[in-house]
Amino acid sequence: MATLSAANVAGLSLAAAQNVTDGPAAATPIRLTLDRPIDGAAAPFVVATTKGYFRSEALSVTTHIAKGTNDAIARVAQGTSDIALADINALIRFRDAPNAPAVKAVFVLFNTAPYAIIARKSRGIATLSDMTGKTLGVATDDLSIRLWPAVAERNGIAPATVKQQPIGAAVREPMLAAGQVDAVTGFSYLSAVNLRDRGIPADDLTVLRFADYGCPAYGAALIVNPKFGAEHPEAVRAFLRATVKGLRQTIKNPGAAIDAVMTQMNSGERPLELERLRIVLRDNILTNDVRRNGFGGADTTRLNQSITALAHDRKFREKPLASDIFDPSFLPPATERQFEQATK
Repeated sequence: MATLSAANVAGLSLAAAQNVTDGPAAATPIRLTLDRPIDGAAAPFVVATTKGYFRSEALSVTTHIAKGTNDAIARVAQGTSDIALADINALIRFRDAPNAPAVKAVFVLFNTAPYAIIARKSRGIATLSDMTGKTLGVATDDLSIRLWPAVAERNGIAPATVKQQPIGAAVREPMLAAGQVDAVTGFSYLSAVNLRDRGIPADDLTVLRFADYGCPAYGAALIVNPKFGAEHPEAVRAFLRATVKGLRQTIKNPGAAIDAVMTQMNSGERPLELERLRIVLRDNILTNDVRRNGFGGADTTRLNQSITALAHDRKFREKPLASDIFDPSFLPPATERQFEQATK
């Protein structure tokens, strides 16, 4: 509470004025950036907003949309955003740039990255080994392809035996639907769901999730501007507490969460977004690691393994350590992040 000065309290003595206080402390403003337009996967943040969880933590959160994950990271690095949701593997690559600001992740939302190859069974692809001799459509700035060399090597596939065809992100699903490529890289909860929406039978789609083939990568994480984190550590902690509450409520009632999401979307179909959210919860958020250890954390050994996997695609100037990428100091206590509380 801020104490009023005597000069600002008419008719009160100095002693009396020093005992008069303002109302509740002003909310701390936080500029949140999402790395893609709001859809079902953004439900925890939409719920935290609509349920007033941020407000109850004395935060005033405004949400902005970036032009992809690299743009989200750049905004945080430049200080035009305080917190952003971005791909942690893109952050690892960003930190390798000369004089890159020391942006770190503080909360891992996707315990498993959604990277995948989405293929047509009718094109003869049922397992990863079937990719040999096939044509793989790769969209500009696709993140999945950065881990493909490590996944291929781990599974005995020579990357050169899979032809990569550069394509635009907007035509990724249409080209696969039209049979112009045999498979595409992408996110399992995006491309696979979008293709089913285009009328491709679910039983003709093969979703080859990198995580099922030994890829250790984490996915989307909350990152913080270093200056903001240093000056407002309690606000960052409060933001994470509210995020966990939004995540719990989303898990408890996905249908209601999607109802809130639909009010924030310019267009979209509720069944499609509910399916998207259920896939994200099942495959990327509620993993075995999370069920054991709770939400938000990152295992040091596994994160270092992810960095090593990225080194198959990128020669680092100076290979970063897990401690360069993830800062656990803002996380709520482990007891407050346990999965079993999510169903209570």
